[in-house]
Formats: sequence, C-alpha cells, structure tokens
Amino acid sequence: MSTSDFIFDNSLSFDEKALRVFELQRNNNPVYHRFCNALGILEPLSGNEIPLLPIQAFKETKVLTTAEHSTFNIQHLEFRSSGTSGMERSKHIISNPEIYQKSIVQGMQHFYDLDDYVIWAYTPGYNQNPNSSLIWMLNTLIEREKSGLSKFLELGKGLAESELEKVQNSGKRLILFGAAFGLMDLLESYRVQLPEDAVILETGGMKTHRREITKEELHLQLAEGFGLSQSQIHSEYGMTELLSQAYAQGSLWFEGVPWMKVSIRDPKAPMQEVDHGEEGLIGVMDLANLYSCSFILTGDKGVQREDGKFQVLGRWNPKNLRGCNFLIDRD
Repeated sequence: MSTSDFIFDNSLSFDEKALRVFELQRNNNPVYHRFCNALGILEPLSGNEIPLLPIQAFKETKVLTTAEHSTFNIQHLEFRSSGTSGMERSKHIISNPEIYQKSIVQGMQHFYDLDDYVIWAYTPGYNQNPNSSLIWMLNTLIEREKSGLSKFLELGKGLAESELEKVQNSGKRLILFGAAFGLMDLLESYRVQLPEDAVILETGGMKTHRREITKEELHLQLAEGFGLSQSQIHSEYGMTELLSQAYAQGSLWFEGVPWMKVSIRDPKAPMQEVDHGEEGLIGVMDLANLYSCSFILTGDKGVQREDGKFQVLGRWNPKNLRGCNFLIDRD
C-alpha cells in the first residue's frame, strides 16, 4: 500500500484516517501548524475536534504539506480558481497528481458506473483558465473512456444529432458536463433533444449574463430544454481548493464520497457545528488533500440533514471570512 492509499481504504473509519492526516499536516504544513497552535489544538481526540482552516488561506499564502515528498518522483501541478484580471485567486499546489486521479475516478465510480457512460464536456470560461482543476478532472475522465466518443464539445456550436446517434448506437449512456451558464447559453442558441437515458451534470456557476437563477429554476429549465426528466439533472459540488467532489442526483441534496465529510459550522464559532436544518458555513474534510490541507472552512452557506446530505445556499458574506493574515510566515 502506497503512502496515500489509506485514504481510500474502507476498512478504516473516517475518524481514524482523519486523525492520521491531521497529525501529518499539523507537523509538516507550516500554515496549518501555525493555525492549530493559535487555536491551542494539538491532539484532537476525534475528527469533530479537528480545526478547519479558512479557505481564504489558499489566496493569501502557499498551503503545502511537505512530509515524505522526497520519496516521490513528483510532478507538481498548480490549480488556480477562475477570476477576472486583478482579482485575488486561490492557488492549490498538487504535489502528487496520482491522488487527484484516484479521487476523481473512484469518487465518480461511487455514484456512476463509468464504464456505462460517454463523457461530453461543455466548458466555456474554464477553457480560458490553463490552471483549471475542472478541466484537468474532465481530461482524466475523457482519457479513461475508451470508446473514442468522449470529448470536449466545440464552443459556440450545437450538439450534432449524428454524434448523439453514435453514442446511442454504442450502447452507452451520455453524461453532459457543464457549468450552469454554459448549459443555459447552449440551450438558448442550439436546443436539442438528448437521448432519453442521458444525464446532465452541472458544475455550478449560477450567474449568467442575463440574471442569477435558483437551482430549482435551473434544473427545471435544463430538463425542459434538453427533453429530460428532472431526475436526470444532477449537480457536482467542488472547488479549486478540494480534490474530491460531492454529487446531487436528481435533487438539491449533495452527498460526498467516503473520504470526504461535510459539516455546517457556526460562522461566529467555526469549531461548533450548528443543528441539523440550520444555516451556516460549509466545512469540508477532504482527505484527498493529503499534501495541502484536508480541513477547510469554505465561504459557502449551507444546510445539512440528519443523514449527512447537504444543500449549498450560495456564498456567505466574504467580510465574515477575512483575517487569515496571521497565518502567513513573513520571516
């Protein structure tokens, strides 16, 4: 078993793995080490006691865990969030891309039998970001699929019926990936009926050049526009700072992969979880972030059910998330 394989080992409990990752990162990640020391949390007894680093740290400094890197022949990747010129962007350095590949494939396999699907991706906006983690993810899925039918769709063009027929004749189902604004633009210009067993997987990006719409409105319009039922409109929750994703299949409620745990935190006291059904900040423990930081307090507002599934309710006021400057080593 390689150094990182324990993350995906189902024989270990999430808490066992999380505490092991915490020890690694507290000892070998300077930013997280200072953060834990500032809070006085050195030896948590359970996963619930592990502190979550504010996501703003990925914009303000380099979040990197360096232990055992000398044992790898490492090819570094650097992902950056999207943003306009001059905008502060998150940076996520990936020291071991193999972990991200495993998280992508095993994560999707947890929800979909990938061998049954052809992957199409329509990604305006992301194509202009050479450091997009989403593009890297989609490349991984497209290269894995061996029929030759999986691809990035050409921007500004409709879906060719002849290509849709090839997918149907292959005996496989279609997953159409796309950000909300791109899919809506595609519908507006090139309305087409997808195969009746297709799945649309929208990756967020609710704000279009026209107006901002709710998830309910988006899913209804996508279902009607592509000729599918709303149960076939799925969502992915992910971000530059995470190497794992959560999925909502035909509903607004997301479920994470087994090596990912989501909680809803009190914005005024982030070590505390709020009651089920109460709004708060989404906290994520993503153990695939082994060589950056696995314990993150996002800037997203959410709510969670007793079964662990959660909804994303938009962005929290960014003013509540500032103040990570003490984490930066200025020596």
